[in-house]
Amino acid sequence: MTALLALATSVLWGCADFGGGLLTRRIPALTVVVVSQTLAVLVLGAVVIATGGWHEAGTGLWFAVAAGVVGPVAMLAFYRALALGPMGVVSPLGTMGVAVPVGIGLVLGERPGLLQFAGIGVAVLGVLLAGGPQLRGAPVQRQVIVMTLVAAFGFGAVMALISEASTTLTGLFLALFVQRVTNVLAGGGALWLAVRRGAPALPEDGGLRVIRGSLPALAFVGIADVAANGTYALAAQNGPVTMAAVLASLYPVVTALAARGVLGERLRPVQAAGAGLALVGTLLLATG
Repeated sequence: MTALLALATSVLWGCADFGGGLLTRRIPALTVVVVSQTLAVLVLGAVVIATGGWHEAGTGLWFAVAAGVVGPVAMLAFYRALALGPMGVVSPLGTMGVAVPVGIGLVLGERPGLLQFAGIGVAVLGVLLAGGPQLRGAPVQRQVIVMTLVAAFGFGAVMALISEASTTLTGLFLALFVQRVTNVLAGGGALWLAVRRGAPALPEDGGLRVIRGSLPALAFVGIADVAANGTYALAAQNGPVTMAAVLASLYPVVTALAARGVLGERLRPVQAAGAGLALVGTLLLATG
């Protein structure tokens, strides 16, 4: 069950990243974050009311608040790194945050077997290669590397925090709701500051019309991201955190395959090799 939930997390995150990447070609990245998360808040609010999740309120919600603060910072750092540096460097480095939940699992006493350790190594290598690492070209600015690592470890921290926010399903709905409300507040504040400094909040060509037309896609991105957080939390609570974290970090493979299927982008040989290694690592983890 842990493996299936973690793989579902990868699929959801990969699809959300792909959709978000397409949207940021037309809409400012901060606006994509705020609008998509606001739509997710509306859906989660209805779920919490329907399931009675309010009764699960407790001190664990502070983990959700922390995840809600860290998440937008990591996302904005990642988008900024993508804007300033080569995607072939930023994308694979962005997955290094898996070290956070894996490290926590090891500190808490988890000891994967030999096959699982091999699976972790093979899967991580596959993810790095699936991002299509740029091995040649101009030197990468130190600022890009710093921002990418901030984003990576921010994503890893969110994975660790949300898995601690609740131990029940209805409580998890409430924790995800609190996390997304915090996301909207933090992202909305950043958007307000950006607009104060002269950055556009709406697309230059089309304005609000583009936002309205993109609402279904924005809702998909927000809800897929929320669902990924939920499936990861369940995976981490029902099995080894090390396995859950590594399998959940296969989402760059999903993003690359989505780009191949939808946009017709050809996988570079290194990306195809990475996808294959990720699959081998997944099998080793699941059977080890």
